[in-house]
Amino acid sequence: MSGIGPDQELSIAAIATAVAPGQGGIAVIRLSGPSAVRAVAAITVIPGQQLWESHRILYGHVVAAGGVERLDEVLVLVMLAPRSFTGEDVVEIHCHGGVIAVQQVLARVLEQPGVRRALPGEFSQRAVLNGRLDLTRAEAIGDLVGARSQRAAQLAMAGLDGGIQKKMVVLRERLLDQLSELEARVDFEEDLPPLDGEALLQELQAVRMELNALVADGERGSVVRHGLRVALVGRPNVGKSSLLNLLSRRERAIVTDLPGTTRDLLESEIVLDGVPITLLDTAGIRATRDAVEQLGIARSRDALASADLVLLLFDLAQGWSEEDQALFAQIPDGVPCLRVGNKADLPLKADSVAGPVSSSASVSVADVRLSAVTGEGEQDLVRKVLERCGGLSEQPLLLALNQRQSDLASTAAEALARSEQVAADGLPWDFWTIDLRQAIRSLGEITGEQLTESVLDRIFSRFCIGK
Repeated sequence: MSGIGPDQELSIAAIATAVAPGQGGIAVIRLSGPSAVRAVAAITVIPGQQLWESHRILYGHVVAAGGVERLDEVLVLVMLAPRSFTGEDVVEIHCHGGVIAVQQVLARVLEQPGVRRALPGEFSQRAVLNGRLDLTRAEAIGDLVGARSQRAAQLAMAGLDGGIQKKMVVLRERLLDQLSELEARVDFEEDLPPLDGEALLQELQAVRMELNALVADGERGSVVRHGLRVALVGRPNVGKSSLLNLLSRRERAIVTDLPGTTRDLLESEIVLDGVPITLLDTAGIRATRDAVEQLGIARSRDALASADLVLLLFDLAQGWSEEDQALFAQIPDGVPCLRVGNKADLPLKADSVAGPVSSSASVSVADVRLSAVTGEGEQDLVRKVLERCGGLSEQPLLLALNQRQSDLASTAAEALARSEQVAADGLPWDFWTIDLRQAIRSLGEITGEQLTESVLDRIFSRFCIGK
């Protein structure tokens, strides 16, 4: 898959760095396309005899229309085709950061004929269309830009280094070898030695198992890339805010002995063993006439429905109560839950005053015993959170497919399973090839060898502007 559509006759331009007041001393504006050099030359004054040659850095100023007023002092980087990221002429203007200067420079660029504003991910898309990148590497760039943890960045780099592309090419070639053997027998079976159908079937099974393993790793990788939403739920004053502060290592929530202190949904972003976690500290769910607290409780119930995991805290010293059981019953079906017995540092109350489950028996009810004050049980909680959400495994995660790639790998594995069934039914060789071709097409879509430009548009629309 390669080629340039009519819209690529225009050059594209965008700010390629984050823009915020007072944040970042330098901003980069990137142009790509046939008029990139001409457009930048038209808005800059480059003193002396500096040459507009490839892979040179020029010093000068961007000037306003009329060529007199200076808008910014800049460096201009020139990278001529094909030795550039997109395979086209690429020019970068390095100007001062902030907001005003960089927006003024971009506005001057976009005033030039033949230049338009870039769409999200369009630079990377052009790199794929021009054969400078395969699709898996381009997607890895997007993952690296959006990485929320060091572990997610490492997975992105594995894809950027070509790990996914190389794996898919090897698997696809193995299937092509088997397809060629089958097709040869369909056309020239009388002139060739008998085909070892059992060996061919074993090879298809081996490839299918590798694809299924990659899909399973992709599910673990999704947790690392996108993180988890974990809701902290429990009766008032069981220690939800204390646990939030323990895990986030900062005082995000007010901790008092008064029930109903948390009136709103508090969020805290943390990373546990490389997995980004959004902790949702909910208002204690109870009967109340306080209108503000009622609003917080309603938001708590919404958090239950959207969470990947619920941590239901109860007071270990007081025991598992009817109120705790009622909260447990409100957790939606399909949402994993860990019952966390907090305040493990306090002595258990006498069973005679405990709820429907005695204080001593409540220890067995708890999936995790914890003290949010002393930190006792914290590592056990972290381990069980990741286990329950599929983010923990004894095998290291070295390579992870994204959702698009996992879906295609699953499709390929299912097609191979159908081929195996055809073989088991003893059907002729040409029946074997139907689903085998589907598997090969799916693997080709992963690397971008068999994709339409409209599909590419959907993929790169999720990228950031300027990349």
